[in-house]
Amino acid sequence: MKVLGISGGSKNGNNDAMCKEALMGAKEAGADEIQFINLNDLHLEHCTGCTACVMSLMSGNGGACVIKDDFEWLRDKMMDADAIVWSIPIFEKGASGLFRTITDRMGPRNDKAMIIVGSKIAEGRMAEGKGGKLPDQRMLKDKVVSYIGIGGSDWSTRIQCDFFNQSLTPAWKVIDTVTFSWSKCIIMEEEKVKRSHKIGVDLANAAKDYEAAKWIGDPGICPHCHCRNFYLADDAKHATCCACGLVGEIKVSDGGKLSFTFPPETEVLAHDTLSGKFKHVDDIKENEGKLMEWKQTDEFKQKKQTYIDFISPMKPE
Repeated sequence: MKVLGISGGSKNGNNDAMCKEALMGAKEAGADEIQFINLNDLHLEHCTGCTACVMSLMSGNGGACVIKDDFEWLRDKMMDADAIVWSIPIFEKGASGLFRTITDRMGPRNDKAMIIVGSKIAEGRMAEGKGGKLPDQRMLKDKVVSYIGIGGSDWSTRIQCDFFNQSLTPAWKVIDTVTFSWSKCIIMEEEKVKRSHKIGVDLANAAKDYEAAKWIGDPGICPHCHCRNFYLADDAKHATCCACGLVGEIKVSDGGKLSFTFPPETEVLAHDTLSGKFKHVDDIKENEGKLMEWKQTDEFKQKKQTYIDFISPMKPE
């Protein structure tokens, strides 16, 4: 069993320390191999939204990214691991921009449902003797993951949703998330250090039996994904879970306890389920088809050119 620890904090800082504490716990629980990465040692470019990877994947050509940096090396390490523990600093209530960049780069070509669809397209092309290349099949490997967020104040209410969004694309099974507020001196706070150690122990144990592995963190509010972040409707009753996307009702019991309920039949559409992902793939395909039709029209071309001609972007000299 291989457990990978990824820190997004300053070198030898608090995030490194708690990530390594979790790795110590994983090793104690029987991990055969542990590895550690600090993201600041890597050269990682932003996703430009060029869609080249999607076009490649959906045409049966593997789905490679055109950006040449260290992301492929990082992706390779993540794909080989059985479990990953992340330790990320909290910036502006949520995860750091570096972590968000990785979330963006994990985009469509690493989506489990899209890889399944892309694989079938590639297999069809190969069977017909038309070339084709399978996407990296390691992306279909089941994996467990846990997250640690470390902040210097109590401004930390969004990071849990950032964590869930990162695991969403590859459909990794989240075991635990923890947020440590007011934690500038975390290595001197015994209870927080013990909690980080336990995250590693629990993660390694979950990796031993993926099918039996389940969420063991804070129960949260959403009964499906345990998230506490919601987008509220105007009626202050209906809400959408910001992580899994399920739509339901926010209720307060007579005892003052908050709950979120959704129609049971809609759970198959949750964004972190394979069925929900396939629905998303179909929706994207439909919208891409409409765009391709519009692109062939003179009206679209004229409108596009209007914006191109109006003003050009400034660039540093």
